[in-house]
Amino acid sequence: MQYIQITFSFSAIEEYQKDLLIAELADIGFNTFEDTENGFAAFIDFAHYSQPGLSAVLEGFEGQIAYSFTVEEIEAQNWNEEWEKNFEPLIISEDCYVRATFHAARPEYTYEIVIDPKMAFGTGHHQTTTMMMQYILAFDFKGKKVLDMGCGTGILAILAAKKGASELIAIDNDEVCYQSTLENAALNGVTNMEAVCGGKEVIPKNTFDVILANINRNILLDQIKNYAEVLQKDGSIFFSGFYEVPDLEMIKEACNKFNICYIDHKKIGEWVAAHFIKR
Repeated sequence: MQYIQITFSFSAIEEYQKDLLIAELADIGFNTFEDTENGFAAFIDFAHYSQPGLSAVLEGFEGQIAYSFTVEEIEAQNWNEEWEKNFEPLIISEDCYVRATFHAARPEYTYEIVIDPKMAFGTGHHQTTTMMMQYILAFDFKGKKVLDMGCGTGILAILAAKKGASELIAIDNDEVCYQSTLENAALNGVTNMEAVCGGKEVIPKNTFDVILANINRNILLDQIKNYAEVLQKDGSIFFSGFYEVPDLEMIKEACNKFNICYIDHKKIGEWVAAHFIKR
């Protein structure tokens, strides 16, 4: 398979700006990113590459960052092997440990999660995933029906299952994420989770006690109405994938239209996770 490699170089860039650019590129189909000495390289399979799409993303950063980039066609590589070399185990709290299949087990942790990334988002290393896992660890999931939107590797739904959730639906529009979620659920002995490939259109007409949505601001704003339709009264939503300013206020305003009320939020760097309850 042929791939397009875009290599970005920056004279100066804040970490949150880099994260935001990567998130925007991921939204248009780029699925692999590698750090370089002066920036990063982004990869997308040839069939999904769109020059107008790339231009639209970059227009949003005009005046904010100074950059240059090159575009080249390359053959497929074993990026997953390279990722594995740099994948380190992660301790989320004193009772939660995340590791890959090639790391030693740590049975002394109450919640040990085994993740085989397969290039899917969600290993716990990103600030947004870490904060969502912190919320899950502090919340009572026993007997709860859970919807995980933008599930990535399935790590959030897997932790919710280990916390006692009774039924789980995990949804992602990326086929790699869908397959990764199925495999990781099996690795962790989770048998009460259904994985679905798609977007808001595949949300079942069930009702849920908890919704987990670690995506990005624009997708969250687009999907809040759908979440409100399936969330039980007094049900909780945990959001992440956006910034405190201006994103949090925009999320609050959108949620208020559906009586979904802000409770609190966490912040790591520029990233935010927030808890809301439907009244």
